[in-house]
Amino acid sequence: MGRSKRCPCGIDQSISVGGRVRKIKAGGIIQNTGLAKIGVMSVPDRPGIASAVLTDLGERDINVQFIVQCIDLKDRTHIILCVAQDDVERALSVIEGIKPTVQAEEVICQPDVALVSVFGPDFRDQPGIAGAAFSALASVEINILAISTSISTLSCVLDGDRAVEAVEALREAFHVPASAVFAASRGLSPRWRAGEGGV
Repeated sequence: MGRSKRCPCGIDQSISVGGRVRKIKAGGIIQNTGLAKIGVMSVPDRPGIASAVLTDLGERDINVQFIVQCIDLKDRTHIILCVAQDDVERALSVIEGIKPTVQAEEVICQPDVALVSVFGPDFRDQPGIAGAAFSALASVEINILAISTSISTLSCVLDGDRAVEAVEALREAFHVPASAVFAASRGLSPRWRAGEGGV
């Protein structure tokens, strides 16, 4: 078994078997633009932090498109979420309002980000999905701002102006029909297929 397509960081994107490149089959790719990334940073880790943040956002009818949480070596928790750019001012107002309650050290915001996801019903049974996706993005020097996964979907937050390039890189790494590449805007349902125009 040989290797092919090494990215700048030296990681293989695909595997060649018998001289032929084998792409991993995926169900589709979704590009979601018009988002902003908000971070609720360095909160003392304890029960109820995520509930406080997300409940207040939900009560203000702010839809959260992406959530990831991690705990650092000092037992401080960090919550990264994405909302539609149209909702970012309201979301920041809500979060700033509960900042003293959750004892966050800082609330950060990055406008104009995109969420790019690759999904497939058989992902849970296939090793190497994440490696293939991240190697594809690294091959075009796209920096990943946050990562979230489920049993069937891998999602990355990245700079909004790199979204189309990220989709094309993933299409090179995965076997995806053109009709299964979708675009959404501001968290709205996908309404575009490859070759039919952008959002």
